[in-house]
Amino acid sequence: MSDQAKDERTSEDMVGTGASGERAEVGGGGNHEALERLLKENEELKDRALRVAAEMENLRRRTTRDVHDARTYAVANFALDMLSVSDNLRRALDAILAEAKACGDAGFKALIEGVDLTERAMLLALGRHGVKKLVPEGEKFDPNFHQAMFEVPSPEVPAGTVVQVVQPGYTIGDRVLRPAMVGVAKGGPEAGAASKVEPGPVNEQAEKVLDSE
Repeated sequence: MSDQAKDERTSEDMVGTGASGERAEVGGGGNHEALERLLKENEELKDRALRVAAEMENLRRRTTRDVHDARTYAVANFALDMLSVSDNLRRALDAILAEAKACGDAGFKALIEGVDLTERAMLLALGRHGVKKLVPEGEKFDPNFHQAMFEVPSPEVPAGTVVQVVQPGYTIGDRVLRPAMVGVAKGGPEAGAASKVEPGPVNEQAEKVLDSE
């Protein structure tokens, strides 16, 4: 083979090699773009999956809370109506004079006892459904659970103390079913700056749950 033919063959090989390299570079660039696109899509899918998971968790929590509230407060309206009946029973008992109770015959005493037992049974039944009685006499007035009806001048008692309960209050769960109607001391020594009371579970020190007596 002549030197000229060898040179031409070498030139052709170099051209072919260059073209192959260019095709390889083009192919490599396309793969890189495809990889970046897949990574981006993957991140978008992960973000979407996290948002869906968060929404499902929020839905689960709301559902759990709604079910709890439904179970706890479903009887609230009924319980409030029954408190009116209980109040009337208590008024009937309080209206009977001690002398009448002592001098009454056996039938009259049995009637009084029956009314008393009926009132207790009703309150105990309400208690089984989360209804608790509030008798805050002697406690610090709390506007979240008490309703002030009047003020009582009492220099010996710290101002703002509940000194009389006109009508007991009731709670159901952590909500007020009916505030206690109270009289509050006025003119006594200051009990100190009252901290802001946040709504929440009833303070056990501010209530006296109805006992079985």
